[in-house]
Amino acid sequence: MELKCKIQNYEWGKKGKQSKVATLYKNVNEEFTINENTPYAELWMGTHVNAPSEVKKTGETLASYISNHPDSLGKEVAESFNNELPFLFKVLSVNKALSIQAHPSKEHAEELHSKYPDIYRDPNHKPELAIALTPFEALCGFRPVSEIRTFVKNIPELGKIVSCSDVCDDVEFLKKAFRAVLTCDKQIIVETMSSLLKKFKDLDKRKREKYMADLVERLHSQFPNDSGILMVYFLNYLNLCPSEGIYLGANEPHAYLSGDCIENMACSDNVVRAGLTPKLVDVDTLCCMLNYKGERPEDKIFKPIQEDDHTRLYKPPVKDFAVAQINVPSSLGQYRSIKRKSASILIVIEGQAKFTTGELKPGTSLFLAANEELEISEVNENLLIYQAFANIF
Repeated sequence: MELKCKIQNYEWGKKGKQSKVATLYKNVNEEFTINENTPYAELWMGTHVNAPSEVKKTGETLASYISNHPDSLGKEVAESFNNELPFLFKVLSVNKALSIQAHPSKEHAEELHSKYPDIYRDPNHKPELAIALTPFEALCGFRPVSEIRTFVKNIPELGKIVSCSDVCDDVEFLKKAFRAVLTCDKQIIVETMSSLLKKFKDLDKRKREKYMADLVERLHSQFPNDSGILMVYFLNYLNLCPSEGIYLGANEPHAYLSGDCIENMACSDNVVRAGLTPKLVDVDTLCCMLNYKGERPEDKIFKPIQEDDHTRLYKPPVKDFAVAQINVPSSLGQYRSIKRKSASILIVIEGQAKFTTGELKPGTSLFLAANEELEISEVNENLLIYQAFANIF
């Protein structure tokens, strides 16, 4: 069944035709007009109440259809997730940094929701998988602690804030240093940023790269004098190529900075923020929950496995979701998708083809019941499709 999905216009989104979210949506909704001054941040595909997808032919919400046809989810999915679709599938177009954040584990989410229901509005966890559609920038996980210590040692402005450089234990050092930045007096952050920005103007290209001057300046232009800017010296800075992914499990600090991506996640809105945001920063909760493990940036890339000649599977360590990337060359002409034990949602990113009851083109989104195949024919342009489903095999 073809779906009609919804757009979210968050202010960090890309504007107008620069947004892949907008162009994909426009391609399958001719009545839609793209406004070049409007940010188009997210395209939601799923049953979430904030932007529920509809069956295009009937106008019925997908949630209602699943409620009336729970067998479409697949037996194991229906039993495991109380007859509900367990994931929310998205396309993101990021122009401005999203907040530095982490998501609680399932148990912690239940605890936070019980104590602070107005802030943490549901009891579910929120693991996420992001796959780049264009060059994509992100901060993800703590850097190797030796790198962080080097920044603290060589950047006097940072060293004044982080007064624990003599702590030998890496985890203890990381905890104290991270908290010191987030709890630093606002005026000290203002003075720190002023000094850093002035110093960067006199550095040569090599030293600017060493101290990440371009990124610090950009984040300061977006969130002036925010303590989260200094997190670039704590977190891995990743430049993802198209098809490269990152998996963000519980307690993993991260932030998307720019680019377009596919995202799949558990159905939740539980976010604990650390900076680069005007929203609530819950320092105590965040500092208690984080995974204080330093890793190399290359270790943060989440690699897919090859399922068949045309399908690569991104399979995270949670039951809620997985994502398949399907590439069908025009030379093949036709293709039959792999059967899944779970209901799935597909979106076409590139290419032209036919399926049993209609046309596939960029922006086409389909709901496929469990144990069904998508029969693709007349592939006249190379197809790139992403398919989301529960991680039950």
